[in-house]
Amino acid sequence: MAFFGLFKSKEEKETLEKGLETSKQSVLSKISHAIIGKSEVDDEVLDNLEEALISSDVGVETTLRIVERVQERVKRDKYVSTAELNKILLQEVSSLLQENNVVMQPDFDAPLPCKPYVIMVVGVNGVGKTTTIGKLAYQYKQAGKKVMLGAADTFRAAAVEQLCIWGERVGVPVVKQQQGSDPASVAFDTLQSAVANDIDVVLIDTAGRLHNKVNLMNELTKIKNVMQKVVPDAPHDVMLVLDGSTGQNAYIQAEQFSKATQVTSLAITKLDGTAKGGVVIGISDRFKIPVRYIGLGEKMTDLQVFNRETFVHELLGQVANY
Repeated sequence: MAFFGLFKSKEEKETLEKGLETSKQSVLSKISHAIIGKSEVDDEVLDNLEEALISSDVGVETTLRIVERVQERVKRDKYVSTAELNKILLQEVSSLLQENNVVMQPDFDAPLPCKPYVIMVVGVNGVGKTTTIGKLAYQYKQAGKKVMLGAADTFRAAAVEQLCIWGERVGVPVVKQQQGSDPASVAFDTLQSAVANDIDVVLIDTAGRLHNKVNLMNELTKIKNVMQKVVPDAPHDVMLVLDGSTGQNAYIQAEQFSKATQVTSLAITKLDGTAKGGVVIGISDRFKIPVRYIGLGEKMTDLQVFNRETFVHELLGQVANY
């Protein structure tokens, strides 16, 4: 309960615990197996730890960095028991994430840096992109902000319909055009309407095609340029939504979108019910892009602001006592 103070409510803490339960049990089982029968952290334990982290979708590069840090601690401290591995692992993973994401994401009720604050949301179809937009709209509205959605994924009729359903559910306006319309035109209209109606937060949905990165890059660049005719520094955040349950595939998508546009933040969804929660650590470390939100369930309140300390503690916090 030492970390309870970092949560706004007991429900928020329970949502994180429940959402990461499958990932946690998987990680604990693998790391506990790595130290079974051992009283001190030696080369064999480190090799087993490496295997456990990689198989938990932390990623090879990040795993090697973590194991190297643990190894340095063992050398420095001369003798480290397996019972201490828990504490060291927590400290080193937390430190690794802190080095990459210095600025923590403020909560939804924090003052916005500008108005309207424009978030362009990118990601392939099926990762929970539109659902994430709906949940963000709900959270911002609950915090007293005026929100508007822009349906710039004009290539799929279902995408526009889904966004409109979320708009009705949350009670926020949606700017849309006919299917096949120019996405940049939708974004332009959305920002014009947002400025005219004194909107605080604008969420722009975009198409998630990756079959041709050049076309994707050109489209996203055009959307940005057109929006800047209305709001000079828009978008203020380019948020990539990734499906955490896909594990290594999420790394591939992060790499492809990072090449196509300047991604400034990540939302990692569908972490509930999956054993692949370690992917959050790996993606955060590898791409040096802040994870801002994590999706832990179907409810609108199940999208949480990512806090590295609470996440790492919940995922790795009881390894030694498993």
